[in-house]
Amino acid sequence: MTVQRIAAFSDAGQGGNPAGIVIADHFAPEAEMRRIAAEIGYSETAFAVPKGGPDQWRVRYFSPESEVPFCGHATIALGAALAGHSGEGQFELELNAATISVEAAASDHGYIAALQSPPTRSKAARPDLVAQALSMFGYNDEQLDSAVPPAEIHAGADHLVMVLKHRTDLAAMRYDLAAGRELMRRYGLVTIMLVHIRSETEFDVRNAFASGGVLEDPATGAAAAAFAGYLRDLGWPHQNRIRLIQGEDMGEKSLIEAQFTNEPGSSIRVSGATRTITHP
Repeated sequence: MTVQRIAAFSDAGQGGNPAGIVIADHFAPEAEMRRIAAEIGYSETAFAVPKGGPDQWRVRYFSPESEVPFCGHATIALGAALAGHSGEGQFELELNAATISVEAAASDHGYIAALQSPPTRSKAARPDLVAQALSMFGYNDEQLDSAVPPAEIHAGADHLVMVLKHRTDLAAMRYDLAAGRELMRRYGLVTIMLVHIRSETEFDVRNAFASGGVLEDPATGAAAAAFAGYLRDLGWPHQNRIRLIQGEDMGEKSLIEAQFTNEPGSSIRVSGATRTITHP
């Protein structure tokens, strides 16, 4: 079983979020996939096996501590790996609870890949959840930007998003991993997404991923899709395309593009560049 290491949403051949990729004839036992993901140590590893035709694959995602229903950056990395395995093009992916697609084409530094997310939905965040999350990060209500209220957002996985008024508050993000894990698992969240608005179409982002045993994710495609869906639900002047800059505070700058129609709940196209990691 060969493990590939590919960073998704990289910036000109640098940065991005690393994912493990395993393409095999059949899935290993779940305990073995969990062991492999923990040994690789990245926030997620995607396991893919053939399903039907050459462009159809069954996919499962594992963090070092748990299986997750959908992972954007690992899907982008998987798109690059499948293009290297089967040739450029589009691939249909059957996940645990959804069917999506990813496509990839060669670029100067690896591949450019784009996925179509599961359907999106959003709702106002539960006040008790917001209060506990603010306390965990050491923030208060006055630091929130009322232009985009806290929300529970979804595009294949559940996230809490909170938007901060000041970039310095985003840069100062700190929290206890064990407390974050307990909070996220209690409320069924994959990540907590913290955002600062650069412009109507550009956003600085940090994603706490304690539910998967990782303090912070340098790029989170699933949350990017969910956030795009939330902006659409809000009637935000998004111009049907947004750009997220993530990982900058970690020294792993990542660029995520999201394109979408005005149809409520419809799939989000999330795209970015990839690079192969040769020395993990």
